[in-house]
Amino acid sequence: MYILIRTCWYRLGQPVLISHVSNKMMTEINQALPLYQVVANAILKQIEDGSYAPGSRLPSESELCKLHNAGRNTIRHALSELSQKGVLTTLQGVGTFVEDTRFAKTTEFLYGFSQEMALRGQSITSKILDAKIISADPFLARRLGIQLGAEVVYLNRLRIMGGEPTAIERAYLPHELCENILDHDFRTESLYEVLAEQYNMQPDHAEQEIEAELATDQVAKLLDLTPPTVVLVFHRETRNRSGRVIEYVDSEFRADRFRFYTNLKASAMAQPFVFQRLPVDSRRE
Repeated sequence: MYILIRTCWYRLGQPVLISHVSNKMMTEINQALPLYQVVANAILKQIEDGSYAPGSRLPSESELCKLHNAGRNTIRHALSELSQKGVLTTLQGVGTFVEDTRFAKTTEFLYGFSQEMALRGQSITSKILDAKIISADPFLARRLGIQLGAEVVYLNRLRIMGGEPTAIERAYLPHELCENILDHDFRTESLYEVLAEQYNMQPDHAEQEIEAELATDQVAKLLDLTPPTVVLVFHRETRNRSGRVIEYVDSEFRADRFRFYTNLKASAMAQPFVFQRLPVDSRRE
């Protein structure tokens, strides 16, 4: 008999790590679970691996009965279990759908990542991948509006939410505006809060570009993704009230964890884009 305790299955008192569970052993484990739970686990796995995308409709109950070789009551019990966990939602007469569990992130207001997720009740921590002072190359000199070779603060962080890596942020700041800023512990501190409270550099507005790209092997590894996979890529220039660029940042966000929204209004005259894209050969790696 097997009993699941956190990350171990116990057989006759001996712990067996889940990562060491063989297919045969997993079959035995499934046989020890109620059938509805086995079905629920199978559907959940299909949701997690992308077979059922957020917002998609599940097969009908009769189709699920055939797919899982189970009775209608078992299927209903499994769907009810997943609905109670917030994974599925059922619309009477329409069908059962996968809930969109991605976090909504605004493109209307200028928030730091930690600040915005805190408003949604989420705690953010960071793993510092790199933090140092570098010299401005032509790309950064142009982006930050500083002289070639001027000192730049480089802060590269892996952003973690709920124990899961969700984004990578590489921030570049003119060092002359925030000397000794790397003395702060950005594993837990918010960059925007430090800028505002310690350096009187309140972010006021920003120009941002968003695109979808295939994750590089390095990005996929850091974000715990299986290639090939798409990530949302951000390029942003943040300015203070006087219009001075105080930060340039490149970010990659997990597309399966975030969706972005904005409010649109009709305008009598289209405004020209202010974010000027640089030639491809001048973009930083």
